[in-house]
Amino acid sequence: MIRITRRHALALGSTTLFLPSALRAQAAWPSGPVTFVVGYAAGGSSDINARELAHIMSPILGQQIIVDNKGGAGGTVGASLAAKAKPDGSLFFVGAVHDTIARTVYKHLDYDLEKSFEPITMIALVPQIISVNPERLPVKTAAEFLDYVRKNPGKVNFASSGTGTAHHLAGELFKIETKTELVDVPYRGAGPAMQDLLAGNVDMMFDAMGTSATQIRSGKLRGLAVATPQRMAEFPDIPTSAEIGVPNWIVSTWYGLWAIKGTPQPIVERMYLEVAKALRVEKMQAIWKDKAAEAGGETPDQFARRIRSEIEKWQKVVAAADVRID
Repeated sequence: MIRITRRHALALGSTTLFLPSALRAQAAWPSGPVTFVVGYAAGGSSDINARELAHIMSPILGQQIIVDNKGGAGGTVGASLAAKAKPDGSLFFVGAVHDTIARTVYKHLDYDLEKSFEPITMIALVPQIISVNPERLPVKTAAEFLDYVRKNPGKVNFASSGTGTAHHLAGELFKIETKTELVDVPYRGAGPAMQDLLAGNVDMMFDAMGTSATQIRSGKLRGLAVATPQRMAEFPDIPTSAEIGVPNWIVSTWYGLWAIKGTPQPIVERMYLEVAKALRVEKMQAIWKDKAAEAGGETPDQFARRIRSEIEKWQKVVAAADVRID
C-alpha cells in the first residue's frame, strides 16, 4: 500500500492529484456548457420538459445547459446523432417512451437504445388523454365520441408526433381495444401536431397531458378520457379508460435522460444526483403539477428496468397493429 503523507501532499500542491483519474474527472465536470439533444421539434412535450429541466439545473451545475432540437423520424434522428457523440459528459440525450417503440418499428437503425446509451433517470411521467378539437368533432363525451367514430369508420383522424411514437401507438392500441378505424396523421413532433389540432386542421390527438392540459383548461380542446386507472386530481371530471369501457387502454408518456455509452461512470452518477436534486426544487415541482405530470427521479438501474419493460410492451402492440417503417 502506498502511503502519502501530508508533507508530500503539500509539496505537490493539492491532494486531488492523488485521486483516481475518474474521480478527478467527476470533480472537474462540467468544465463547460452541457448540451441536451432532444429528438423532437421545438414546442412539443419532450422539448418543453428538457428546457424546464435545463433552466432549473443550469445554476445547480454551474454551467449553461443548451437544448438542441434534432427532430424527425419519430425521435430517431436525434437519437442517432447523439449516439455518435463523444462520451465525455458534454452531451446527453433527452428522449421519451417513444424511443422504446422505435427499435421495433424502425428496421434499420444505426444505434441501439440499450447498447448506445447509458440510462440516467426518468424526468417526468404524464398520462395520455383523448383531446378533441370541439370545432371539428361534434362530441362532448367519450360515449358520443365512440358512437361517432363507429358510425364514421375511417373518417376521423388523429395527429401524432410521428409514426411509431407513443402518441401514434396509443391511437393504435385504442383502435385495437375498441375495434374502430381512425386515421393517423404523423408530424415531426408533438409541437407541430398540437398546432394543427388547435388550428382545426385535424380532429383529435392521443396526447400526453402535459401539452393538452393548458388547452383543456382554456376550452380550446376538450378532454374525453384519461388512460389511467384512476381519475386525475387536476381533472376530476374526465373519466378513466375503464369508465368508458376500454380498461386495457393504459398509456403514459414518460421522458428520460441518457448519457452516451462510455461516459465515465462518475459523471453519470453525478448527473443523476444533480437531476434528482433539480426535480426536488419547489419551482420544478410546481411546473410538473401544472402539467399534470409526476416527477421522475428513478435510479439508473430502475430506469433501465423501465426501458426494458416498455420495449417488451410496445413490441406486442406494434406487431398487432402491423406498424413498420423500412
